[in-house]
Amino acid sequence: MHFGLSEEQALLQETLRGFIEAECPPTRLREIFDEGAAHDSALWKGLAEIGLPGLCVPESEGGAGLGALELALCCEELGAGALPGPLLFHGLATLALREGGAAAQRERWLPALASGERVASIALEGVGGSIDDAAGRPALDAAALTGVARHVPFAEVADLFVVALMDGGLAVVERDAQGLVVEAESGIDRTRPLGTLHFDATPAERLETGAEAFDVVRDAALCALAADAFGAAWALVRMTVEYAKTRQQFGRPIAEFQSVKHQLADMATAIELSRGLYWYAAYACDHIKAEASQQAALAKAHIGDQAVEIARQAVELHGGLGFTWECDVQIWFKRALFDRAFLGTPDEHRDRAAALGGY
Repeated sequence: MHFGLSEEQALLQETLRGFIEAECPPTRLREIFDEGAAHDSALWKGLAEIGLPGLCVPESEGGAGLGALELALCCEELGAGALPGPLLFHGLATLALREGGAAAQRERWLPALASGERVASIALEGVGGSIDDAAGRPALDAAALTGVARHVPFAEVADLFVVALMDGGLAVVERDAQGLVVEAESGIDRTRPLGTLHFDATPAERLETGAEAFDVVRDAALCALAADAFGAAWALVRMTVEYAKTRQQFGRPIAEFQSVKHQLADMATAIELSRGLYWYAAYACDHIKAEASQQAALAKAHIGDQAVEIARQAVELHGGLGFTWECDVQIWFKRALFDRAFLGTPDEHRDRAAALGGY
């Protein structure tokens, strides 16, 4: 049995890592973060040129035809580089269309999404504050959508939204649809802005098998967020190691102190041991459907908590500098906080995992 990545999967990560290092180094990332723009059209164009917007789109619609595991592997690199942009949420929206759309719906929307010509996002939460609270989601009556969707990533950028419905299904809404009002939200992560969608008899199109697709998208989303948090945590570990090598105390680099060595080793060990958790959860989304929901919930809960704890220790080891706006640690700290909270806290997902396990 093979427990590693295939050559193609490793190459996918290597390609995206190289793109981020070349096109969004820390200096450029800092500019985008300080501006608060989040969506950089040049970065999106570059991602489109290497085919990433179409990662989960079937080959027949112009994509790569890959799955939740490959999306999660990309999200690890997005988290490691704190790359601004909607790729994670765009990928989930295309996955929803692939899994829930009728042939005509897939043909209508997926080619433009695969090429990056259009940007999509997901709206999975209503006003109830929980991803599984269907009562607070918008309602679709015939072809008219009414209600509110909260915490929608890149709401002010997306051309297309996949919206979770009160009855458990999914619908697609285009940005210029009548009766749709987009309201910006105040979020912690300036690389991934949020918004609220208000629907007032807004034209929408139900996905043919959206109820079945919702579970697939939810589980893939939890895996993707876990992977992003994993990448962010490892970036913080590496950043802190490099800082410890240069920070002088009592005439010596603090990396030479035994207590600092132990703390850095504990940070690295804690996050690296969780790599298999998100790998297996994403693999289950693609190949072991019966285990997918529980494993995705566990991965999101555990890695979300681990990433935030590592971020706290990174701030501590950076000393007084770690608490400042000028220190880049804050960019990854806020990314980890977003990943931990978005689509449900660790406690919520541990409760879900326990319930799915019969406890």
